[in-house]
Formats: sequence, C-alpha cells, structure tokens
Amino acid sequence: MKETLLEIYGKIEKKLKAECKRLGEKIPYIPENGHYQTDMREENNFWWTNGFWAGLLWQMYHGTGDEIYKKTAEYSEAAMDRALAEFVGLHHDVGFQFLHTAVADYRLTGREESKVRGLHAANLLSGRFNPAGGYIRAWNLDKTGWMIVDCLMNIPLLYWASEVLDDPRYSEIANLHAHTAIRVLLREDGSCNHIGILDPSTGELLECPGGQGYGIGSSWSRGQAWAIYGFALAFMHTGNQEYLDAAKKIAHYFLANTALTDYIALTDFRAPKEPVSWDTTASACAACGLLQIAEMVPDLEKPLYRESAQKILMALAGSHCNWNQEEDGILQNGTVAYGRENETHVPIIYGDYFFVEGISRLLGKEFMIW
Repeated sequence: MKETLLEIYGKIEKKLKAECKRLGEKIPYIPENGHYQTDMREENNFWWTNGFWAGLLWQMYHGTGDEIYKKTAEYSEAAMDRALAEFVGLHHDVGFQFLHTAVADYRLTGREESKVRGLHAANLLSGRFNPAGGYIRAWNLDKTGWMIVDCLMNIPLLYWASEVLDDPRYSEIANLHAHTAIRVLLREDGSCNHIGILDPSTGELLECPGGQGYGIGSSWSRGQAWAIYGFALAFMHTGNQEYLDAAKKIAHYFLANTALTDYIALTDFRAPKEPVSWDTTASACAACGLLQIAEMVPDLEKPLYRESAQKILMALAGSHCNWNQEEDGILQNGTVAYGRENETHVPIIYGDYFFVEGISRLLGKEFMIW
C-alpha cells in the first residue's frame, strides 16, 4: 500500500507544480474547460474557498520542502489582506480562509505578520457569536438567527487563538457553538441538518431548511463530512468526549451510506435516485475526519476509521482523479450543492485540498492546519 500511496503522491507533486507555474499569483476555485480561468482575487476576494489553494500548497511544502509551494501560498495570504481591510463581505468562513493561509504560514515559519493576520480573523469570527443562542451566526444580511454545520470546520481558528494568546475566551465561544450544533443540527440517527434557524434573542430553534441538500429533512453529504471532521477536531482541541461521540455517530451514518456506493458519496443521501448526483469532495473531507478519529480512539477501534478512510481515498484515486498535467484540478466529480447543474460533477479546489491532506496523512507527511 505504501508504494501505491507514494505513486499517488508523486502524481500530486507533478500536477501541483505544473499548476503553480500556470497560476502564478491567482487564487483558483473551479476549472472552466480544464483550466483555472477565473482569478478569485478579482472575482470575489471575500469568497469562502479562497484559502484552500494556499492550504494545499502549505501541505505540499511541509511534505516536500519545495520552495515553489511556499512562494505560491504566500501570494494568496497577501491577497487576503484586502478582504480583512474591506471587512463587510467576510462572514463565518474566515476559518477556512485564514487557517489555510496566515495560520498555516505561522505554524510552519513562525512569521509574526502571519500570526497577526490569523488573530485578526479569529477576532472577526468571535465577534459573530450570539450569546443568547450560543452560536456563531452564518453569513450576513438578514440571517441573524442562522447557524450552519460548515462552521464546525471554522471554529478551530478560535481554538488556535486561545492557545496562542493563552486566553480561554475564544475556545469558550467555539465550545458553546459546538454544543449548540449538537442540540440543533445533529439528528438521532447520526445525520445532520445543514442549517438551523434560531430566534436570535432567545436561541429557540425555529426551523431547519434544506440548504445545499435536496430539501428539508434530507442529508447533504458534505454537511455530514463537515460534522465528522469538525467534531473530531473539537475533541482534539478540548478532550470533550461528547464531541468525539458525535463525530463517531455521524461517521457511522456516513459509512453506512457510502458502503452502498463503493465509498463515493452521493450529493445527498436522501435525494431521489434520479438524477444521480455525486460529491467526491464530501468523500475526501470525510476521509480526513475518519483519519483524525483514528488518531484519538483506543487501538481496537482504530482500524475501522483508518481503513475506511483508506478505502475512500483509494476509490477516489482510482476512478475520480485527473492526472493530466496540462489540465487543472485533480479530484473530479465534486458538486457544490444539489441541483446546481453548472456546479455538478466538477473539480473544486477544496476537493483537491482534502484529497491531498488525506493522502498526506496516510503517508505521515501532513501537518495540522486545523
């Protein structure tokens, strides 16, 4: 298996080096006609995925020591300064944006400027906390009572800030949000709602709309993956068993569903059979969450999570990767949201990030961005 993993890693290296040379300072998102044509610095500097390219490159820099990854990652980090300065377009996803740029840089290089950027972002995220409802509000505009499952992957920014500053305020906000997510978003069967809308003055749950899944009561697979990995990370940072239990419960639900489809996730586990919609990004993210769980459970439990993650990643590598160095995007068949035809079965930058993190983890080459 190690020989196979090293072969995959070698393909990743060749592909990403070619992309670095083509992209220069651009921030990519979804390829068009096989190439990253849109530069997200100009298209939308606030866009929630704008950190993943840098995170991918920092993982590769850590794994290989090749300076091309470091240099290219630094471009994204510098570009994010404009988002911090303009502020109004930022929301709950500052974790995704700045953990993968500034915080990753600081962790690997100790650069003080990067630390300051990360702390700035952590303060923006903590400022979104609603003490009446015990949650970090999602998005902007009229969504004052909204919380979403994705934010479980953003709260590690707050755990990092607490550690760096030796200040429990940030981690307490993260914990309160995670507890509310268990109450509002986690269902008895291990599935999760994507969105919970609460009364912002009382915290009373008002409704749970369908969000990026098929509809109300359905099961958006990437939301399940966010929850697996997010709760596992919350346990890693706190040691609170409730978080690990939640991560395992959701993981078992995810694996039961993907066992029916050869480890590749449907976009929604409760959608109609037709049209068939896959989301490989959900599988890749879930695999990273499973590997995180495997590091934290007793030895007799480890094989379930590690070997399941390995099977997912091998299924992705075997049937859903484009290794053509002349084209952009590695992991194919990602889907942004159920029913969005032009964003269905496409390569997406966060799919590549989680796939590379997963393969790096299996080889022991990763570093902890979260």
